[in-house]
Amino acid sequence: MYSALNIAKYAVSKCTNDGCPISNLHLQKILYYLQREYLRNGYNLFEDEIQAWKFGPVVSTVYYYYCGYGSLPIEEISDVKIEQSDVNQIISIIDEYKYKDPWELVSETHKPGGAWSIIFNNGAGDHKVIPKMLIAEKG
Repeated sequence: MYSALNIAKYAVSKCTNDGCPISNLHLQKILYYLQREYLRNGYNLFEDEIQAWKFGPVVSTVYYYYCGYGSLPIEEISDVKIEQSDVNQIISIIDEYKYKDPWELVSETHKPGGAWSIIFNNGAGDHKVIPKMLIAEKG
């Protein structure tokens, strides 16, 4: 298992190397989809909690690490080691979402009946943890 920050650094580096740097907002959605897919397969990709924020699911430690970029693309290369057994799955998920508009991903994660929507509950659950079981079941 990894820290969310290490996975984030890997994703940011990959997107930068691919000539498609992503914003913090975009990164948060990619982290959510990465964790969701791992949870659906019975594993945690990272132990960090995901919270329901106004613009969707957020890993707060990663958000605050990159918040200095604001809404600008993060262009950074990090030397993060990912186990070879995880590389292909992580890359395929990053590749699936890196070209999507981040606001489209916000809409997708806000779908009624989804994990974020259930916890955020029209603002009543702002910054509350989205249980991993709920992420796996409701995405």
